[in-house]
Amino acid sequence: MSDKYKIDSHKLIFHPERVSQWLEAKDDWEKEKKVYPIYVEVSPYGGCNHRCTFCGVDYMGYQNIKLDTAIFKERLTEMGQLGIKSIMYAGEGEPLLHKDLPEIVEHTKKSGIDVSITTNFIPVNTKGIETYLTYSSWIKVSVNAGTASTYATIHQTKETDFDLLLKNLSMAVEIRKSKRLNCTLGAQSLLLPENHHEMFLLAKTMKEIGLDYIVIKPYSQHLFSVTKQYEGLTYSGMLELEKELQTLNDENFNVVFRSETMKKVEEKVPYSKCYSTPFFWGYISTDGNFYGCSCYLAQDKFCYGNINETPFKNIWESDKRKANLDFIKNELDISQCRTNCRMDSINRYLWDLKHPNAHVNFI
Repeated sequence: MSDKYKIDSHKLIFHPERVSQWLEAKDDWEKEKKVYPIYVEVSPYGGCNHRCTFCGVDYMGYQNIKLDTAIFKERLTEMGQLGIKSIMYAGEGEPLLHKDLPEIVEHTKKSGIDVSITTNFIPVNTKGIETYLTYSSWIKVSVNAGTASTYATIHQTKETDFDLLLKNLSMAVEIRKSKRLNCTLGAQSLLLPENHHEMFLLAKTMKEIGLDYIVIKPYSQHLFSVTKQYEGLTYSGMLELEKELQTLNDENFNVVFRSETMKKVEEKVPYSKCYSTPFFWGYISTDGNFYGCSCYLAQDKFCYGNINETPFKNIWESDKRKANLDFIKNELDISQCRTNCRMDSINRYLWDLKHPNAHVNFI
């Protein structure tokens, strides 16, 4: 199976209890406010060592601010008790630039929350790698080219960073092996006009290093991004890459070519409401604000409160979240939302649950 982690699909089907809780709430706020998110994305650090040409959150300004470790650890303990199941550390900047991230990752896991990290993996050291590998379910590295020159062009950094990245990945694979750790190691690349001819080389390199998989995925234009150079990019002429890339698949390595998501770039979505927000996920920004959707960062209408000032439970059950829920139900025009947003597959699934066809009982 080339996509055993359902990266090109969704995993909400594995959480029937939470989905059932949502379904049975039936627009009753007293019940809806108790439907806690399964997954939260967290931005530990606002600054970044790269300036990628495709960055969707460039409008946030790459501010050199970070989450307060002590306060955030308190919130993590509370979030684990409230039923949050997973956190991905990524966000507006490079998460590994937060010097306390190893401590935060360890505390997250010990709070009963599964951990993942999306990173460019440049600012890492041996001690940090071992901690991340010990407590994370997976680490996914953003590497958007197969050669140093193209990497430097797209990541807008120096070419030597590409060699450092390969060195760091090799070190991570060796530490995982020597310590007999179970963290899944993957890479991901956006498919762009500048790099499509290097995807096979990139995937082959990742396989040779010893990673478990690489994801090749489409670009999605962010609503507020300063970057506009890839706006309108389509993939009909690049889908043939999948067949060549699949020749690299074996029992130890998979190429997840997100062809289904690429095909949806030009497709009209089959739902008219967003049901995933504000229920099944959320986003904590570097300044501590909690948002119901990562596509609307810095938009007060989608901000429910700040973890530096308020316990998570109070934020999630707040009047601001209720107001956002009412807005999403009654006013949000999803045709203006980001194409292929992170919750697209989940929204398709939830829409079918809310609007079943006439023959669903004939299983």
